[in-house]
Amino acid sequence: MQAAVTGDGIIGFKQTVCCLLLMLVGVSLCAAGNAASTAAGSTIESLVAEVVASNSELEFYAAEIAAARAGQRAAGLFDDPELVAEVGRKQTAALNGTTFGDGTVWSVSLRQTFEWPGRLGLRKSIANSDVNLAELGLAQFRDALAARARLLGYDLVASQERAAATREVANRFAALLDVLTQRDPAGLTPLLEVRIIEATVLTLQRRAAAAELSIGTAMLELNQLRGMPARTPIHIDSAELVFRPAESLDALLDLARSNNFELRVRLVELKQQGFRVDLTKNERYPSFSVAPFYSQQHAADSERIIGLGISVPLPLRKRNAMNVAVSQARQQQAQAMVSVAQRELERKLAASALAYESKLAEMAKWHADSLEQFRQAAALADRHYRLGAVAVTTYVELQKQYLEAVEALVETKREALVVASELELLTGLATPLVTLKPARD
Repeated sequence: MQAAVTGDGIIGFKQTVCCLLLMLVGVSLCAAGNAASTAAGSTIESLVAEVVASNSELEFYAAEIAAARAGQRAAGLFDDPELVAEVGRKQTAALNGTTFGDGTVWSVSLRQTFEWPGRLGLRKSIANSDVNLAELGLAQFRDALAARARLLGYDLVASQERAAATREVANRFAALLDVLTQRDPAGLTPLLEVRIIEATVLTLQRRAAAAELSIGTAMLELNQLRGMPARTPIHIDSAELVFRPAESLDALLDLARSNNFELRVRLVELKQQGFRVDLTKNERYPSFSVAPFYSQQHAADSERIIGLGISVPLPLRKRNAMNVAVSQARQQQAQAMVSVAQRELERKLAASALAYESKLAEMAKWHADSLEQFRQAAALADRHYRLGAVAVTTYVELQKQYLEAVEALVETKREALVVASELELLTGLATPLVTLKPARD
């Protein structure tokens, strides 16, 4: 009876352990499923948003803006007043030496320096320009950062596609090589075919390793941009790039003249240098100080003095003609830089627009199912080569052309994306030239 009870206890214990193990496995599978769904739910645009929100270099530009705003507040302040106090002893005596009395003498005055009219406003304008430059720098960095993250995201997806296609063909060749090496090649031609396939397998393995390396490189840089550990895995859903035609060159130039960051920076610097010229001219006239004072003395009699003092340096007109000449020369340099920036902008914009039109024309010649047709042809050639209906040269060439087609399509899209990003950065387009949509199954 006791043994039966003990056996039931053992059975119950085993059932309990089994239930706990099943529960742990279920929890693990759910967690893994949630993690996988989260990773699979990542898109290129969500990755771009994460990079822009968490990039640590943004703090540098935010600190630059904070410093410029602090300088803006300081530019609008007067110099602190000066408090002057004096104390001493006074003795009153006649010429014959007779002393009438002595006593304490003290005075106090408050001195405030005032700038020449208009000088404070010029300093405020220069400080406002510093704030504008810092804000433009932050906006330019954000746009460039988003473009770089978007390109890296596409590089990651494209590298995965290249690696998948290369592995597919490499596995196909490896499986075929296993079948051929198990046979006893009779004759010279079968032996040479085996050697051709062996050499092709080595080449494909190298290409697959290069594709895997490009995946890792893109992942490392993306993790750096978003402030994550370098080896953090990134999973991005495949997406198709949809390109729209760009506006005419004249319209792009009009947009660039008003939105281009580099040109806007040069214009702000030119305006700021104009304020510096005006400030230098204004500094020819001196600042002046106003000092109300009060003094009192007790020596034989009591005496009190209340008054107002005004002080100005001499000569009244500073000799700063050299400073004015230097600031005017800097203004001419700033004007020259604006002209150079305008010409450089026109050149870059024309070149990018031409390249973008060329890439769109090249992609317009593609068929929507070209890649799938190449993939099916490669698989068909594999089956028929095993049956002896296709020559080895045709078989090998078709597999290589399939990979070449994949790389050509991917690289052309990448080049078009690069040029489109350049156009968007140059012109500040409100509507992007490239949109992403989920890849078709």
